Amino acid sequence: MPAYLRGQAYLQLRQGKEAASEFQRVIDHPGIVVNALFGPLARVGLARAYVLQGDTAKARAAYQDFLTLWKDADPNIPILIQAKMEYERLQ
Repeated sequence: MPAYLRGQAYLQLRQGKEAASEFQRVIDHPGIVVNALFGPLARVGLARAYVLQGDTAKARAAYQDFLTLWKDADPNIPILIQAKMEYERLQ
């Protein structure tokens, strides 16, 4: 959880490289997050960090990973709606 929160803080500071590093740390250790909500949300954070860095290819891939994980989720969840809109803007 601390790495996820640091990633969010770096996003707010618009420090994409540092944010990406923290979110990648969460993604690289799936056994720690197990079924916690911040595990999949780290992929959205990673995508946003890549957008800040100007790397749209990696951002698209991270959004696709998140959307694949949540393909069966309730379509009215705000973060899912937001992530879909952000992903579509990259197209």
